[in-house]
Amino acid sequence: MHSAILPILIPLIAGILLLLAKHFGLKNQRILSVAMIIILIVISFLALPQVLQNNPVVYAVGGWQAPFGIVLVMDRLSILMIIITSLLALGALWYAIVSDTDKRGAHFHVLFHLQLYGLNGAFLTGDLFNLFVFFEILLLASYSLLLHGEGNGRTKAGLHYVVINLVGSTLFLFAVGTLYGILGTLNIADLAYKISILPSSDVGVVAAAGLLLLVVFGLKAAMFPFYLWLPGAYSKTSAPVAALFAIMTKVGIYAIIRVHGTIFSDNAGELANYYAPWVLNAGLITLIMATFGAMSAKELKNQIAYLVLASVSTLLISVGIHSVAAMSGAIYYMIHSTLIAGGFFLLSDIIVRSRGQIRGKLIKAPLFNNSVFIGSLFFLYAIAIASMPPLSGFFGKLMILFAAIDHPHAGMVLTVVLLSGLLSIVTLAKTGSQIFYDTDNSAEPIHAKITNKYFPPVLFLFIFAPLMVIFANPITEFTQNTAEMIFNTNAYIEAVLNISTETRQ
Repeated sequence: MHSAILPILIPLIAGILLLLAKHFGLKNQRILSVAMIIILIVISFLALPQVLQNNPVVYAVGGWQAPFGIVLVMDRLSILMIIITSLLALGALWYAIVSDTDKRGAHFHVLFHLQLYGLNGAFLTGDLFNLFVFFEILLLASYSLLLHGEGNGRTKAGLHYVVINLVGSTLFLFAVGTLYGILGTLNIADLAYKISILPSSDVGVVAAAGLLLLVVFGLKAAMFPFYLWLPGAYSKTSAPVAALFAIMTKVGIYAIIRVHGTIFSDNAGELANYYAPWVLNAGLITLIMATFGAMSAKELKNQIAYLVLASVSTLLISVGIHSVAAMSGAIYYMIHSTLIAGGFFLLSDIIVRSRGQIRGKLIKAPLFNNSVFIGSLFFLYAIAIASMPPLSGFFGKLMILFAAIDHPHAGMVLTVVLLSGLLSIVTLAKTGSQIFYDTDNSAEPIHAKITNKYFPPVLFLFIFAPLMVIFANPITEFTQNTAEMIFNTNAYIEAVLNISTETRQ
């Protein structure tokens, strides 16, 4: 049963060991860092059958049972998020090593694993206050990773990122304090039970606190109107850090699903699912703004950042539709979009390095080395991130669109999502033409030193897109069961509190 705490302990231990290993040289740090990521991946996959057989796995830290003690809850959704994070982290760390990004500043590997510690803790915690604690841990690590090394505009983007997240942390505390003052607990399962029997006199205050939490999680997920930090932060930081940050917005979406989806479920009386229309409308607006941002971008990494925002918006729309079918599609699409976004940031760094002083500017430039192979990779990633067939993004988005047909606002959802997809395809086609075809043949070709060692991490993260198509049947079966589990909040409450909800009532 200790499998529920191992995904938290492994990166924490790794961070401590890497701090001590600094005196033994960078090579040993790299070996240890990669080894700990691989151990984390193995442990995560080994925990998956346990979750499938005994869902969820509840771990009471120190033996103190909920709601009085700290509990970790590992179920289908949380273990999936940990597996995605671990695979993404391996690709990002691999590229950081081959590109020598980890040489540009102190403690890169330590911060990298502390970031994983905060992420995995956020996915596993069953307590609202500890969700705040793990948020702060991952944010503290991300502040330093964002500024790691040198780069134009990185300090400015970092300042914006820090300020807006500090505001979010303050609002989080306000919301947590309000809920604790009214309900006397911060355990998510216990909150769900107490809200189900909430007197009408307290409904307004709890609803306000829930919306405040939605603002905080929406800020983490870059939901409108709090999305402007994402393009600046993701486009200015180093490629491996931007790749790892592809999971950061998913933490906000996970928090909405886990917290709001549990405590404001169908059993919440007057507050049942009241957050869903807010999420749907904000997701639609965010998708529109992300599409315009991608179309108007002047640099490649900035454009990819807006495309990441578009994928996040699609997930928000799925959560807002609030059905098992939409949630199943969202989970499938989340796997695809996270890994593809991470790999696309790594590929963009190769393109930037290959183009010399032109870097990522979307203007005419001379030919460069390996342009055919790099262009082929760009074409594949463009198909993937635009959710075109035959790759997995198409299946995920199709599942979401089919689920939207039964929604009262189906016309608006289908129109926005389909038009956004079309404009994204046009935008990526234009970008590919500018970089690889509309070249300045009168100038000397650019001979940048891009060796073959740069490409394996990019291919590693891409390979999951065709694999998800090949194994679509078992994966969609898993996502369907996971979506049904998410909506079955009584099972979650009973497992965490170790008591029947009917008995408590």
